[in-house]
Amino acid sequence: MHKLMRYIKGYEKQALLAPLFKMLEACFELFVPLVIASIIDTGIKNEDAAFIWTRCGLLVLLAAIGLASSLTAQWFSAKAALGFGTALRKDLFRHIGTLSYSELDGIGTPTLVTRMTSDINQVQNGVNLTLRLLLRSPFIVIGALIMAFSISPKLTLLFIGVTITVSLIIWAIMRVTVPIYHEAQNGLDRVTLLTRENYVGARVVRAFARQTDELAAFVETNDHLKKLQFAAGRISALMNPLTYLVVNLAVVALLLRGGVEVDAGKLTQGEVIALINYMSQILLSLLRLADLVVSVTRALASGMRVNEILNTHTTMQDPGTAELAVNDAAEAAKFEHVTFTYKDAGAPSLTDITFTARPGETIGVIGGTGSGKSTLIDLVCRFYDADNGGVALFGHDVKQYSFAQLRRLVGVVPQQAVLFTGTIRDNMQWAAPGASDEEIWQALEIAQAAEFVRGKPGMLDASVETAGRNFSGGQRQRLTIARALVPKPKILILDDSASALDFATDAALRKAIKEETHGMTVFIVSQRAASVQRADHILVLDDGKLVGDAPHAELLRSCEVYKEICLSQLSKEEVAKTL
Repeated sequence: MHKLMRYIKGYEKQALLAPLFKMLEACFELFVPLVIASIIDTGIKNEDAAFIWTRCGLLVLLAAIGLASSLTAQWFSAKAALGFGTALRKDLFRHIGTLSYSELDGIGTPTLVTRMTSDINQVQNGVNLTLRLLLRSPFIVIGALIMAFSISPKLTLLFIGVTITVSLIIWAIMRVTVPIYHEAQNGLDRVTLLTRENYVGARVVRAFARQTDELAAFVETNDHLKKLQFAAGRISALMNPLTYLVVNLAVVALLLRGGVEVDAGKLTQGEVIALINYMSQILLSLLRLADLVVSVTRALASGMRVNEILNTHTTMQDPGTAELAVNDAAEAAKFEHVTFTYKDAGAPSLTDITFTARPGETIGVIGGTGSGKSTLIDLVCRFYDADNGGVALFGHDVKQYSFAQLRRLVGVVPQQAVLFTGTIRDNMQWAAPGASDEEIWQALEIAQAAEFVRGKPGMLDASVETAGRNFSGGQRQRLTIARALVPKPKILILDDSASALDFATDAALRKAIKEETHGMTVFIVSQRAASVQRADHILVLDDGKLVGDAPHAELLRSCEVYKEICLSQLSKEEVAKTL
């Protein structure tokens, strides 16, 4: 947790003033029992109305100053806590953006969402309460003990015993609840995961009539979370009753012993009342401290979870080098004996891959499910780093490019079409913020998206709802293709990004890309043989191995895997027509 306190930077003044004003409030609060004692021992005893009214006015003044101090302290603490939360949230978001696919795959999206939201909120609340109560509560306890000692040193021993007993109760409860709260936050991760999966896959769930099963799984996970929260809540709930019991027993003992002292003339009635008030102040302060402990306990558990992400360092460093000179005469992409294995995977996803793609070529990538197609192009983009071998783009090792230059060099259209809330123009300008309308329309024409965009009210200014849900699957794919084309990358990767298109649109798209993107190297990843058959050469993958690298006609003669794929999709007559 202390590592996170660096995010309070910039709000040091507020973080300092908040507890100071709380301590100022506490100082005025400690004088109240003495004023009440003087009213009883002097004003009431002597029937002095003027004295009573004077002291009552003093009480009102002390209350007003205390209230002003309290409000000021809360304002400073809230400002510091909000600043802390904002800075932490910003840094965590930035840090997540630096993680490679390997780290993101290991952590999981639901975990990241929970830690970005719930966990940071818990830590922020913990900071707020700490600034307000961490110094105030102990100050009140110690101050009340000192004031009680000034009245009756003998009875102060009772105060010390109460303070130690209640402190032990708080420590024991904290020791038990911290691990439970940590486990409860992990349980919240699992609930978030199930919720996300069911919302994203709602159509699939209903198509297979799995609502009952998914509900049962959610109820089981949610009930487990409830049990953890109940367990922590039951233990935390013991805090108030136990502290009240201890303090109330102490008040009874104080009354009994105080009565004896009053009868003996060693104490006045007002002093006994003052002692009871100081005991009540200790009780309230310890209860507030107990609440602080519960909140800090949750904050510590959440802080550890946030730190886990912040302490996760990427294995893929950005070289941050100056712009490299792109050698247009060199191979656009070159793989030399590349092997890659996903983290914790039992076998390599790619094994000893070697091929060359020249500038302006169209390269098809085909193979069965799990053959390594997407993995191969992920290495071209440097979403992952190869375990062995080398990947080079335009004469330079891919690791030598800065991420900024590499992302300009390679345009990627992923399998899942992702659009962002805003307008069509906003989405088209993601990779090229200064792109003109003319450049956008050109990209839309190539992507076969111009026609339906013109049919939208506002055209380029037409709104895009969350995840592009106001567009069909095919429209989303064409828009994502256009988005990748706008900055005119030297390498364009279409990762099965035409799967939602009909054959005619797919053919028109491939033709337009071939004719309108002069000099652009295009990788077409597809399970459709028809989508890659006109490529300059086709990479055939089978179980992570490159079993074919040649044009369509040659592969039909020399590669059994490719021939099998074609015949599984087309008849022998149709295959013959493609030659």
